[in-house]
Amino acid sequence: MKKTLLAVCAAMAAPACVHAQSSVTLYGIIDEGISYFSNAATANPGGGVSGHSAVRLLSGVMQQSRWGLRGSEDLGGGFKTIFVLENGFDASTGKLGQGGLLFGKKAYVGIASPYGIITLGRQYDTNVDIIGTMEAGGQWGGYMAAHPGDLDNINNTNSTNNAIKFTSNTYAGFTVEGMFSPGGVAGDFARNRIWSVTGGYANGSLALGAGYLDVENPNTSFFGSGGSPAAVVNGVPGSNMVSPVYSGYASAKSMAVIDAAAAYTISSATVGVVYSNTRFRDLGDLSSGPNPRGLSGTAVFNNVEVNFRYQFTPALLWGAAYDYTRGGSVGGQGGASYNQFAMGVDYLLSKRTDVYLIGVYQKASGIDSTGHDAVAAINGPSASADDKQAVVRVGIRHKF
Repeated sequence: MKKTLLAVCAAMAAPACVHAQSSVTLYGIIDEGISYFSNAATANPGGGVSGHSAVRLLSGVMQQSRWGLRGSEDLGGGFKTIFVLENGFDASTGKLGQGGLLFGKKAYVGIASPYGIITLGRQYDTNVDIIGTMEAGGQWGGYMAAHPGDLDNINNTNSTNNAIKFTSNTYAGFTVEGMFSPGGVAGDFARNRIWSVTGGYANGSLALGAGYLDVENPNTSFFGSGGSPAAVVNGVPGSNMVSPVYSGYASAKSMAVIDAAAAYTISSATVGVVYSNTRFRDLGDLSSGPNPRGLSGTAVFNNVEVNFRYQFTPALLWGAAYDYTRGGSVGGQGGASYNQFAMGVDYLLSKRTDVYLIGVYQKASGIDSTGHDAVAAINGPSASADDKQAVVRVGIRHKF
């Protein structure tokens, strides 16, 4: 058999023989289901909005539907080349996600070594990797149960382009990650620059994490990192920030997120706490985005989440979470609060297929970033017409 294999390799091109020593895996997730929205905002013919119930088939709520290629090649001495190409798509329509990018979720290549992994390309920031695993949205609630507008990006609404990332090996339960994305703007090294650093600890029943994310010109570099950013009009970029929780702060020159999380497991029960402080700094920079309200200064958000998960059986999980978000006033204008409750049940039909039920309720108060009365802003395609909204989702997820 060995002689036969050598003969086949001799008869083929050398690159083909080298490729035979590598491994490439096709993988993916298809997440589809029916979502009910109460009080969805609908534009009236004569102006204004009114609230109506809506039922929609939506893709990628628990996890975004995707397919990808993951590969590696052994280089010897404990080193290997790795790569990931991951596409996001909408199973309801078949269209591409992330603004039409072919590999909008991830696209990177790197080297894995005995000391850690270095990767280059489009990637998640380090807070997503470590803090995101302890947020309800990253466990059983999907993006609908994530923090309002995913303002701290713990649920990875925005990926990072042009990123250089290092992930250490785990030592005594500790892991450290660092990421740096140069802005790529000639003559202005700081413009569109993004960097983050996060540390995590996991050992036995206890998991901890803390991190920092710093983004220059967030409206263009971070929120505009998809395939179809808003157009520039008269030298001012349009807003790529959709959620009313923070869409009025597109003119921020920079954005900073400090977050920390802890989770503790006792038998089948896990209790978690997640905190984040998000700052949209130096408002009024028209090279970053529009500023229709003439804001200046810094908009500060504090977010606290408490979540609970219980594993009744290996196949059945139940979770609940409460999240409170408070946005401070900017120059004496505005300031909104969001109270959110979420609950979910997930049942495994097999190792690769599960069905789930998620319910989310949100109540808003105060004046939001747009200068209007705050409306409920559960993550999804339908904002509320007023300060209250509920969403119920029944879905199926298959992994391959």
